[in-house]
Amino acid sequence: MNLVLVGRIVGIYALIFGVTLVGPVLVGLWYREAEVVHFLWPMVGSLAGGAFLWLIGRRHARELSVGDGYLVVALFWVLLSILGAWPLMNGFGLSPVDALFESTSGITTTGATVIAGLDSMPRSLLFYRQQLQWFGGMGLIVLGVAVMPMLGIGGMQLYRAEAPGPLKEEKLTPRLTQTARALWMIYFTLTLACAGGYWLAGMTPFDAVSHSLSTVSTGGFSTHDASMGHFASPAVEAVAVVFMLLAAINFGVHYLVWLDRNPLHYLRDTEARTFLGFVLGMVLLVGLILYVEGPYDQVHASLRDAAFEVVSIVTSTGFGTVDFAHWPDFLPLLLIYISFVGGCGGSTAGGMKVLRVLLMVKQGAQEVRQLIHPHAILPLRLGRRIVDPRLARSVWGFFALYTFAVATLTLLMIHAGLAPLDAFSAVATCLNNLGPGLGEVALTFQTVSDTGKLLGVVAMLLGRLEILTILVILSPAFWRR
Repeated sequence: MNLVLVGRIVGIYALIFGVTLVGPVLVGLWYREAEVVHFLWPMVGSLAGGAFLWLIGRRHARELSVGDGYLVVALFWVLLSILGAWPLMNGFGLSPVDALFESTSGITTTGATVIAGLDSMPRSLLFYRQQLQWFGGMGLIVLGVAVMPMLGIGGMQLYRAEAPGPLKEEKLTPRLTQTARALWMIYFTLTLACAGGYWLAGMTPFDAVSHSLSTVSTGGFSTHDASMGHFASPAVEAVAVVFMLLAAINFGVHYLVWLDRNPLHYLRDTEARTFLGFVLGMVLLVGLILYVEGPYDQVHASLRDAAFEVVSIVTSTGFGTVDFAHWPDFLPLLLIYISFVGGCGGSTAGGMKVLRVLLMVKQGAQEVRQLIHPHAILPLRLGRRIVDPRLARSVWGFFALYTFAVATLTLLMIHAGLAPLDAFSAVATCLNNLGPGLGEVALTFQTVSDTGKLLGVVAMLLGRLEILTILVILSPAFWRR
């Protein structure tokens, strides 16, 4: 284990985080807010600590092993959650546990919150929350991968440890640095387009930029307590739905669309096609039930709310126009269930990812066919591609760990004081990086005990790093390498 090199890389990320605090400082200066002082000490502390760690390891060997990559990623997300809590304690006056919960929720793009009264908050602090989600959406790890080769450090091990989805070996371009830069270019372009769409739909420039940061990152933080319901605008909701869907599709598909100037790639890609079909089916089902059993007199009104909430939940964004926890029949629980599916691999969305769910469904169907034709050779296919059996096994292993994490954390949440259904939804919303839940956690985690909030922090980190990275670090075998 190359701990000196690990410290050096973590130091680089601390430096990057310190530089990002310039954003809320500039916003505060623009609006002449005294609250900019709350960012100065965290900025100085991050830059000084990062510089110290970098200087210690600046002459060290530059080889980064697989184990080093996992350790750097785990330490980075924990460190960033702690550093991100610093301005929140100063600016919002939050307790250390509340600040850590809010910071982790932001950087993991979960969107669960312990803060109320957002409409009266200083804009610099509001922008800081949105910015946390934007950097966490694509991952500062990927940003670092684009930068670190300039410093003589390879980043493939970091990319494998942090990239979402089961196909971590695939790159958009032959060189990893080009891949990272292509990802960030797509991400930045989508953010600009989303901000422009919101502005044209009637948002103020500040709200448009702020909400674009949390839409493309599928984070869900808002600058208003009523979230997207504050605007009561079909145009705003339409922009949000379009960009939540785009953010939840594999960025590799976006890259192909841009490269070939051909949007048909969205339909040719098996995972993207399945995702869009699943969303459409859920919208129609939820809209129909709302029209039949809910307080809607017109189909288009029920479909409008169904479309927004289904897309918001399945993409793990968590914006709201209505409180779906009070919807009729089984709809509240259904929406929590579909949050486990999540978006596509290689996107900013949370959940288990559509590709994994699709592979499990296909393998289940294959097992049934194998029982009917025991001597037949039936390879598992994804489109025209034959799936490696090792990938199928890894998907089922991931599902087993995910299920175990849900069960264990739910029991612990009940022990922390939540009712069983509230505990399950709290774990689901944190582990799937969703945000809103049911019951006590439908809108905020304010009333949850400190123990419950710390469990939420653990669940959010497990969900953002897809469980395996954290479990690798906790394994005794990892430290005996």
